[in-house]
Formats: sequence, structure tokens, C-alpha cells
Amino acid sequence: MPNIEDLLLPHISRLKTYQGVSPSETLAEAAGISLEQVIRLNGNENPYGPSPQVAEALGSFRDYNHYPDPAQRRLRAALSDYLGVPDDNIVAGNGSDEIIDLLMRMFLAPSDEIIIPVPTFGMYSFSADVAGAQAIAVPRDDNFDIDIEAIKGAIGPRTKAVFFPSPNNPTGNLVTEAQARALLDTGLLVVADEAYYDFCGQTLMPLLPEYRNLVVLRTFSKWAGLAGLRIGAGAMDSELAATMMGMKPPYNVNLAAEIALLASLDDTGHLLERVDAIVKERARMYALLCDIPGITVWPSQANFILCKMPDGRGLEVYEAMCRRGVFLRYFDNELLRDYIRSSVGKPEETDAVIAGFRAVLEVDG
Repeated sequence: MPNIEDLLLPHISRLKTYQGVSPSETLAEAAGISLEQVIRLNGNENPYGPSPQVAEALGSFRDYNHYPDPAQRRLRAALSDYLGVPDDNIVAGNGSDEIIDLLMRMFLAPSDEIIIPVPTFGMYSFSADVAGAQAIAVPRDDNFDIDIEAIKGAIGPRTKAVFFPSPNNPTGNLVTEAQARALLDTGLLVVADEAYYDFCGQTLMPLLPEYRNLVVLRTFSKWAGLAGLRIGAGAMDSELAATMMGMKPPYNVNLAAEIALLASLDDTGHLLERVDAIVKERARMYALLCDIPGITVWPSQANFILCKMPDGRGLEVYEAMCRRGVFLRYFDNELLRDYIRSSVGKPEETDAVIAGFRAVLEVDG
């Protein structure tokens, strides 16, 4: 009998797994603490959770035995009001990650290329690898801004698209309209991932009528606290949306996620008050981090803050924080050597981060 591994596509057998966030139970066990002691700031999640109306809507719904609407009629109508674009320009997904994957499968053949300004969100390169394509990494400048000329210089005959978040993950800075237009004018597919839009209020969505090659992604994981239910959306040219609707899995968004999204949109005012609280806490956290000697702090327009630890001490600080039950995101790569990213949580969680950094770095205060 042949080995089943011999039947795998070669690029799949070589695939490097994307490292997601471990469950809180696993984090607690690793730190030797109770579940209640875990301070989970490694996934850019919303510390306040979903709207109270979500639990009520999920509990009162009685049609879970039915399939979702494959045409997403009610979803797309609701998302049209939220995004401010016609419903035939919208596709909902199992998180915005699914829209990324669908775009890759629609546009990329094996050996095709996308361009990603790095450092950036790891799903772009991962999804390109799954498609058998290649992600061409173009370094950002010293301020982590995208380098338009370097991107243009990296465009080759197999280049199909440019993917970037705005604000960028993990650096928290924005892509300007002028930069976006420069990329769109290349004629490539340009995918602007606005997962953190609600924490900055700046969007490229108004450019959609001008550019058929623009796709804008949004998610309900961050501002609406629905990360565990996986619901996101892509806004794009209507013909492109029709093509995606025709090739996606028919029931890609489950009914629980649909009900939760609709309940969230009915409680937008309450949820945006929580967003305001996170933005306010982001400012407080930034100021406190800047007061710690030896740490370089980057301004952020998202719900996280990136910090550079003293040279050679990044992993040490990260591991020491884990032992204290404070779980942050450590980046073990050349572009972000000694960098740690912390989500913005509740005030008491910020205080734990600050106290932990000061203790580990042996800084008074």
C-alpha cells in the first residue's frame, strides 16, 4: 500500500501551519494558574464580549435545524446598511479569513504571486501557500509605513494582488488614501483588510465606486466581540461579488453567526460605547508604556499596541509574563526581533501588563 502522504500535493505537505491563539484553559494549565487568573491579551479580542442582545437572540431562535440562506439575503441587506454599500457588492464569510481564502482561490494559480508589505498579518502568506502561490514580502520603512516604490518594483509577470491591513497588524498604523490609490492604479487586485476600522474610523470604502480592483474586508470579531462565532464580510465590485457568491460553500455562514451579527447591528450604540472605552484605554496604556525605560512603544490606531523590548530580551520578557499569567503576542522573526504586542484590555488588565513589564525589567515604579 502506498503512503497516504505520497498522495498529498507537495506544497501542502510542506505547509507551515498558521499559529492561532490557544484556548484559555491551555494557557492556564501552562502557567499553573486557575482559569480566572488568565489575562488573555494575545489575540486582539474584545475584553467586553458581545452585546447582551446576542445571547438573548441566540437563545430564543428556534430554527437551527434549518440550513442558512445560501444567498445571504438578510445578512447582505443588514451589512449594506452597516457598510454603506449596495448589498450586491457584499459577501459574508466565516470570518474575514474565509474571504481572504476565497480571493486567493479565485485569483491565484500555482506559482502566481501576491505582494505583502511586511511585517503584517500572517494569514495572507499562509493562504497564498495553501493556494500553491507565493507571497512576496516587501519591507516597510523604519516607521512601518508601506513603501509604494518598493512594492511597484516587486511587481512581476505573475503578480496578481497586494494585501494589507489598515490599521496594520501588528504595528497599528494606517494606509493613506494616496498610498491606496497608488496601489490601485497598478491594476492589481488590492485587498484592504479593515479588521480594526472601528477603533480608528478611517476607511477606504469610499473608493469602491472608482476602482473595480478594490476589496475592503471587515470583521465582527473585534469591535462586536464575536471572534468565537466567526463572521466577517468583503465589499467589492458587484460582478466580483457575484462570482464569489457562486463559488463559496453554499452554507458558509452558520445561522448562529448570522443571528449574532443581526443582534449586534441592533445594538450598535452600546457596542460603540465599548469601542470608545477601548480607545480611551489604548491612550492610557500607551502613556504608561512610554514611561517604562528601555521599551520603545509604537502609536496604534487599532485595539493593540506594539512594543520593542531591550535588545536580546524579548523572549525572556514574554516568557516571564506568561509565567505571571499575562499572555501577550511575541514575534520570533527577523523583522520583529524582541517585539511584543499587547491587546488593549480592561484597565485592570493594562495595570497587570505595566506591573509585569516593570517587574521583569526590574524598573522602579
